[in-house]
Amino acid sequence: MQRWTLDLNRPDWRNALEASAVCSAITNGELVAVPTETVYGLTADATNGEACAKIFAAKGRPQFNPLISHVASLADAQRHGEFDSPALDLAKAFWPGPLTLVVPKKKTSTISDLATAGLSTVALRVPEGPVMRFLSEKTGCPLAAPSANRSGKISPTRADDVIADLEPCLSFIIDAGPCSIGIESTIVGLTDGTPRLLRPGGTTREDLQGVLGSSLQGAPTNVQPDAPEAPGMLLSHYAPNAKMSLNACEAVPSDALLSFGPDRVPGADQAYAEFNLSPRGDFAEAAANLFRGMRTLDASGTNTIRVQFIPSFGLGEAINDRLQRAAAPR
Repeated sequence: MQRWTLDLNRPDWRNALEASAVCSAITNGELVAVPTETVYGLTADATNGEACAKIFAAKGRPQFNPLISHVASLADAQRHGEFDSPALDLAKAFWPGPLTLVVPKKKTSTISDLATAGLSTVALRVPEGPVMRFLSEKTGCPLAAPSANRSGKISPTRADDVIADLEPCLSFIIDAGPCSIGIESTIVGLTDGTPRLLRPGGTTREDLQGVLGSSLQGAPTNVQPDAPEAPGMLLSHYAPNAKMSLNACEAVPSDALLSFGPDRVPGADQAYAEFNLSPRGDFAEAAANLFRGMRTLDASGTNTIRVQFIPSFGLGEAINDRLQRAAAPR
C-alpha cells in the first residue's frame, strides 16, 4: 500500500494526483481509500463487478447491502438514475454535498448490479470533498465508496483509522487530513413518489424539508433486514468493541464517558476515560468528532462507553442514529 499525502490548500494538488498512479489503480480494478467531507471511502470502479466484489470482501460486508456510487456532477448522476422533480430539487440544492439520493436505476446505466445489490434502484452522490469528484472525472467512471472500515464497525475520519482496519486490502490511501463533517451522508429515497429519509446524516432533515416544502417521510416499515434500500440501515452498525450505554445520567469510574456540552453528567471527573464531543455544545463539532471519540474511548480498554444525552434535532438526529446503531445488539 502507498500512502499519498495531499495538501488541498496547494493549487497544484490536482496535477500531483493526476500524475500519480492512483487513477490507473482504480481503472485496473484495485481498491483505493479516498477522503470525502463525510468519512474516508473504500473506493473502486462502480462499473466493474470484480472491483466491487473486492470492496465487499475487504469490508466483510454482506452483498445484499448496496453501495453508494459517487460521481462528479448532476449530469453524470443522470446517466445512471431517473430524477423526478423532488430529486432534481434536492440535487440542485445540496450537491455537491453530504446527500445521497436513491432513485430508479436507468436500464442503460453501467453501474454493476453488485454495487446496487441487484435492486432496481441506485444510490448516487456528488460529494463536496473534491478528491472523490476529481477521481470520478479523471477515471470517467462512478466510484463505489462505502466507508473504509470493517463492516459494522466505527467509520474512519482519518487516514490512520483506515490503515488500522484495511491496510492489506489497499493499493493506495490518499491522506488529506481529517474529514470536515465526520458522519456519513444523509440518504433520501425517491422511488415511490414520496421522498423518504432512509438515513439521517450530514444534511439535516430541516434543510431538506425546506427545499421540498413538505415533511420528509420515514423509511418504509416493511423493510426486510436482509434487503435494505440503502447503506446504513442495518440495525447494528458503527459499533466499537466496548458496549455502548446511551443517555447516561451519571458517570461510573469503571466506564468511559462520551460527553457533550458544558454541562457534563455527575461524576464525569471520575470516569475511566472521557471524550467531550463538543464542550460548547455545537452539533457540527460533535458530528465531526463522533467517530474519533468512539475510537479513542474504545482504545482506552474500557468495557463500556456511557453516552451523555444529545438532543435529536438538526445534526443531532444523525448523531443519535449512529449511537443507537452502535448500541444495538450485535
